[in-house]
Amino acid sequence: MRFFRSLPPLARVCLLFLGGLTLLCWLGPLCIGFDPHRPDWDALSVAPGVGGHWFGTDAIGRDVFARTLAGGRLSLTVGFLASLVALIVGLGFGASAGLAGGWPERLMLRVLDMASALPFLLIVILLLTLFERSLWLLLVAIGGYVWIDLARVMRAESARLREMPFMLAATAAGASFGQRLRWHALPNLLPLAFVYLGLILPQAILVESFLGFLGLSVDEPSASWGTLLSEGVQELDSAPWTLLFPAGFLVATLAAFQFLGDALRDWLDVHAVPRADREPAAA
Repeated sequence: MRFFRSLPPLARVCLLFLGGLTLLCWLGPLCIGFDPHRPDWDALSVAPGVGGHWFGTDAIGRDVFARTLAGGRLSLTVGFLASLVALIVGLGFGASAGLAGGWPERLMLRVLDMASALPFLLIVILLLTLFERSLWLLLVAIGGYVWIDLARVMRAESARLREMPFMLAATAAGASFGQRLRWHALPNLLPLAFVYLGLILPQAILVESFLGFLGLSVDEPSASWGTLLSEGVQELDSAPWTLLFPAGFLVATLAAFQFLGDALRDWLDVHAVPRADREPAAA
């Protein structure tokens, strides 16, 4: 609670909004009384507010509010897990490159340059087209798309930490590369990495929604915000609410994550102090 009160007001508002939205997406479909996947042939394209359907229904009678919450649950889950994949890969790669220095760092930077030059989004689309779609393939594909920028930031920060007195003392005391990475680099990089997690999360959700819009995310009857947008475009003339409500939820979520990441980054720039509370590892 003390940590929450120390955050900037904008970050607190965004955290409360995202926490409430997550609870709503997880618990809402269980409480509103409508199955998000079951058609109701007696309520086709019902307008919002009619018959207890707050957001109306789609062309085959499925409740749009229930489907929006169910789609949000899937989009948030995929975005969070894919961001964790990107966090693990980007933090490990960037921290190792910056701490190593010399030719290993230059080699790993060239790897990042080559990865940045690849059309990753097209590769992701190709993988999801050629292979059988699964949640694990989707997570690895999206995580592999959003990890590069995080790795660059971690590399630069790790290179700065490499010249700090406590890191030089650990090296002089005979600490191995793994010990310096585990006990000194990673603890100092984790706060910044978690801040950037708030920045890559909306990117991962956006990529998943884009893939869902193309029909490459999840199969029916499951739905994400991207697949709901694709369905809403097809019904735009007869039932525009099937597009507007999922799009509103997606835009609000992406904006909240972006504002949260920016606020946390500014806050961390003021409060960041490298940790030197651990004794250098003995030889």
